[in-house]
This record gives sequence, C-alpha cells and structure tokens, in this order.
Amino acid sequence: MSAKPTLVIGNKNYSSWSLRPWLLLRQFGVAFDEVKLPLDTPEFYARIKDYSPAGRVPVLIDGDAQVWDSLAICEYANDYFLEGRGWPAERTARGRARAISAEMHSGFSALRTHLPMNMCRQGPTPAIGADTAADIARIRAIWREARERHAARGPFLFGTFSIADAMYAPVASRFVSYTVELGAPERDYGDALFAVPALQEWLAEARTEPLAAEHEKTTP
Repeated sequence: MSAKPTLVIGNKNYSSWSLRPWLLLRQFGVAFDEVKLPLDTPEFYARIKDYSPAGRVPVLIDGDAQVWDSLAICEYANDYFLEGRGWPAERTARGRARAISAEMHSGFSALRTHLPMNMCRQGPTPAIGADTAADIARIRAIWREARERHAARGPFLFGTFSIADAMYAPVASRFVSYTVELGAPERDYGDALFAVPALQEWLAEARTEPLAAEHEKTTP
C-alpha cells in the first residue's frame, strides 16, 4: 500500500467539489496519489463504490481512513497533514473563515444550478436570474469584506491561502467562464487565485480533457 493518501476526483473541467481539496493539498505541498473517474460514465458508476459509500467524488483514502465530502476532506487534511495551517491562526479570522466556507458548502444553489463549473467554457454571459444575481452579490460581499480586513496580510481572503480560498476557487472560475461583472477588489482576488501554480496546473489539465456538453449542467 502506498504511504501517500489517495484522492479520488472527477473531471477537472467540471468537478468543482473535487477541485477544493485537491487545490488545498497541492497548495500546501501534501503528496498524494490521484484517481480520476470520468463523471456520468459507466466507468464512474462501476468504480465509485470501491472508494466512496456516498457514491460521489471527491473522497480521500488515507490508510484505513475513508473521508468523503470536500469540506470534510479539507478538515481532515488540516488536522493530519497541515498541523492546523489550513485555517487562519487568529481566533476571530479562523471563525469567520470557517463560517464563510460552510456558507459556500451549503448555499448558493442558484449559482450552482445556473452557472455550473466549466473551466474551459468560452462565450457570452448568459441571462442571470434574480436568485443567481443574489448569490453573486452575496459572494462579492464576502470577498470584499474579507479583503478589506486582511489585505495587509496577503492577497487571499484572510491574507495567506486557507481552506476558505480552496472553497471559493471554483466560484472564481465560474466568474471567469461566464464573464460575470465584478468590482476591482473581487477581480484582484480572482487574479490572485488564478496566479496560484496549483490552480494553473488544474486548469491546464482540464484543458486536455475531452469536452462533453451534457456535463455542463451536472456538476455544481
């Protein structure tokens, strides 16, 4: 058995939930093996139960530990690989980072439905309904507030890269793919995320995957 953990993910172009823990592990230099299962294919349904009782990606296998769900994997990584460095060190910032990460994890259903992650998408901005616009406005407010508080510490939401940035990275990709109008603070934050070598690596690999139109509306 490999001494490294294994992260099972979906397509890099579409699987926003897979991106989150993958980016965290890569950014912090945690070595892991990767298993990629193509979404919505016979191969996926034939193999996913070997890894995840929930039947979904991502899932982390670390020895006899089996952890599914993006945020749960990030928390596991923070505990066992990062020595707590995945969250801000200061108590107030740490609590806020956890809160906005949980909000991303459980909310923004209109954004997920109407602007699914497709990192290689090119085209005009689609019509955006009121619910999706409200989600976008809330995310923009979260980003602006965090950057106003922590800009002196670095370019990410809480200065240095944290789990909160991993949770919002797929949203930043959506804003690029769908050419969503943003203010300067949000654009600058998105630029900082896309300058991260790990995210550039993910994007480069996404561009090598065969595109399938049916996936464009399946992976929030």
